[in-house]
Amino acid sequence: MDEAGWLGVAVRIAPAVPVTPGGARLSDALNPAGMSEAALVGELRALADARSKFVAYEAVVVAQLAARRPGQRDLAGDRPGHGVEGWLPGSAPLGVSEFFADELAVVKSMSRTAATVLLERSLVLVHELPAVWAALADGLIDEARANAVVRALGGQSVDAGGSVPPAVVADVEAQALSWALAGETPRRLADRTAAASIALDEAAADRRRKRAERHADVSVRPTADGMSEMVVDMPTPVAAACREAVDSYARLAKAGGDVRPVGQLRAEITADLILRPWDTSREPVTAQLTVLAPLPALTRATVTASAPVDDRDAATVDGAPITHGQLRDLLAQLDAVCPGGLRAPTGGSLGISLTDPETGVLRATVTRPELERLVRRGCREHSEGGCSCAVLDRPPQVDRYEPTPAQRRFIRARDRTCRHPGCRRPAAQTDADHVHAYADGGATDCANLSSLCRRHHRLKTHAPGWRFAMSTDGTLHVTTPSGVTRTTRPPGTRPPGAGQLVGVQLVTGGAPPDPDDPPPF
Repeated sequence: MDEAGWLGVAVRIAPAVPVTPGGARLSDALNPAGMSEAALVGELRALADARSKFVAYEAVVVAQLAARRPGQRDLAGDRPGHGVEGWLPGSAPLGVSEFFADELAVVKSMSRTAATVLLERSLVLVHELPAVWAALADGLIDEARANAVVRALGGQSVDAGGSVPPAVVADVEAQALSWALAGETPRRLADRTAAASIALDEAAADRRRKRAERHADVSVRPTADGMSEMVVDMPTPVAAACREAVDSYARLAKAGGDVRPVGQLRAEITADLILRPWDTSREPVTAQLTVLAPLPALTRATVTASAPVDDRDAATVDGAPITHGQLRDLLAQLDAVCPGGLRAPTGGSLGISLTDPETGVLRATVTRPELERLVRRGCREHSEGGCSCAVLDRPPQVDRYEPTPAQRRFIRARDRTCRHPGCRRPAAQTDADHVHAYADGGATDCANLSSLCRRHHRLKTHAPGWRFAMSTDGTLHVTTPSGVTRTTRPPGTRPPGAGQLVGVQLVTGGAPPDPDDPPPF
């Protein structure tokens, strides 16, 4: 629209190209290469406008689905399994099931942390900040500025310590929206909105801060190239003091002649301050070491590290138990790798996982002492050796609820982490769960046991509508109450061949998991 009030409409004609799987893409249909710079800038603005509207629409969709997962269906405080695995009052948004974030994570293929952020942002936008939501839905502000206001004001109208008058929230929201529309940067917008909130109701801001402190935690997120970042939630003054102390030590090291980048020094000094390698008065941290050894189809000839088996000869042990000769040769290889014998670290343990190199299937697990005993004992039927009798295989089924130590070791070596989609908690910190409930006839067998962290064990046992099913090879299928199925395969197996589609499938019907599986809570 120009100053005289005329409205101009720009129309761009492009040939209609059908978008089909494996066919033309938007970049092919619209052809940005043929656009002018002004048109490219216009496209970026149009994309930003569309993204804002989609984010606002997503918030409404998430809020509607959350309304269908009421918290009244969660366990009461006097039920077994309630309030474990870091659960705190207020862990879930008011009135929403504590397990809805897990469902949202599966549906969206994201981490539970990201799903929790999405859920909380959606509820705040839809129920607490309608003016900000409307500006986002109309494309007047972008996602970053909407998030800045949500972070500063979210949860104030019904916070953990009491209600903030809606008029107070509305006043701060209106002021924040005016700053956002004026183009204030997201970081500055969040700071100004938080300051305005504190000025109008300092007590509410203090309640929110204390709630955030109760939910503080430490997390590790893999980045790339064997690196990870450690994230620590703590009060801002404490975080600033920690950063200043680490920086001061790093700059002292630089002044002393250390030529490494100051950022690398900060990271190393942070690790030293936490681990304190110079402090011998504390108990050492225990470790668990797992050796993954491909299991070739060994011949009667002794195989050593200097005479590896040809890969072409390593295809005949799939599905077969492990023989005495194979164990003997494995022990020789371990001793060749580590003179004196590969041993568990001080205060830790050593587990040896034997896998088939052709299929990737985990065949058995054994400790170093058990390996040595099996090699000394040999085959009970053929004392001269050289036979193909089984001396080691996966642990057998037992007629009881509690898995045997050998079964626990096997499924932890097979699974390595919690098997719930997206969960990375180490298997050593999980429960051995009966996928088909023991009370309903499920066997205590490795083909019916999976590693689930305490949170997802509770979800499987107590959250209505979830369904878990496992194949004999350990492949786990998890279906949400909304009918989305994710498939996880244990690292001890290889994925199926090319051309087989795995991942999401929509299903209907079916009964929820039986809640009577006696959990070890």
